[in-house]
Amino acid sequence: MSETPRLLRALSGETLDRPPIWFMRQAGRCLPEYRELRARAGDFISLAMNPEMAAEVTLQPMRRFPFDAAIVFADILLIPRALGQDLWFEAGEGPRLGPLPTIPALADQVEASTERLSAVGETLARVRAELEPERALIGFAGGPWTVATYMIEGRSSDRSAARTFAYENPEKLDALLEVLVDSTARYLIMQANSGAQALKIFESWAEGLAEDVFERIVVRPHRAIVEQVRAAGVTAPFIGFPRGAGALVETYARAVPVEGVALDTQASAELGRRLQAGGKTIQGALDNLLLRAGGPALDARVEGLLAQWSDGPYIFNLGHGVMPDTPVEHIARVVARVTGKPAKAMAAE
Repeated sequence: MSETPRLLRALSGETLDRPPIWFMRQAGRCLPEYRELRARAGDFISLAMNPEMAAEVTLQPMRRFPFDAAIVFADILLIPRALGQDLWFEAGEGPRLGPLPTIPALADQVEASTERLSAVGETLARVRAELEPERALIGFAGGPWTVATYMIEGRSSDRSAARTFAYENPEKLDALLEVLVDSTARYLIMQANSGAQALKIFESWAEGLAEDVFERIVVRPHRAIVEQVRAAGVTAPFIGFPRGAGALVETYARAVPVEGVALDTQASAELGRRLQAGGKTIQGALDNLLLRAGGPALDARVEGLLAQWSDGPYIFNLGHGVMPDTPVEHIARVVARVTGKPAKAMAAE
């Protein structure tokens, strides 16, 4: 009988001899073998929607480092694309989206959107077939509010236009979020049925929201997604990540039925302990800039995180994704400290 993956044990509430570890954006970005494959793919969307290549990207960091979980290589903006909004990536600048379609036009595409994302399901199936049984596989989607900010503004920004839209057009925003809840729930159900053993909702832009707005555009949509996925019979645990929410993280943890709550860099030791005491597994908080910088300060922070949270259910991770110029040896050093296992030397280096 294969061992239950360490990540899933932590998400079930176990306190382990050491926390499981994986990193957001571990698939690619800083690895030379990723950059080589990315160049061959031609563009980011072609890479993400090619199951053979996307599976390879997902597995590349798993071959290098003794991570306890892989996260599928995809992007949170594949859903707007599947709903009919134009999406492309500008070199050195990031995503661009065409004009926001009407809400009825988007709603008409919800059912079809899942089939248009089937390549991600095939990627998951390929990875699960190759990944060792003791290492978990994570599927994900963007939080509806975060995805909506890109759909409204057409690009990455300070979200001020999207927040203004939320105040000036509350009914239209609610309708857009409803479409995104339905399409996201369907997408996550498909991912779970394709091999994802845990599901994460990335609400990357949850900062700066008043409590009542946070409840309306973050908490309610996340709760609705989890409820729809559970209604479909999916039992895979959820990790919710309301990045930048500050003290409202506790509101989120009480209101959304996720098993794990991911914490950003600002999270205090006491906040994490309160969440653990409230029955949640916590994840994250290592600064991705510190991971890039390395040195004694990184070593000290890793030791501090392990000391402050390892007495409860905890997953070691970052407070934001790995930066593209992060030295590979810094990742190897942190993973070795947490797991006690060295990284494998790679010819690509």
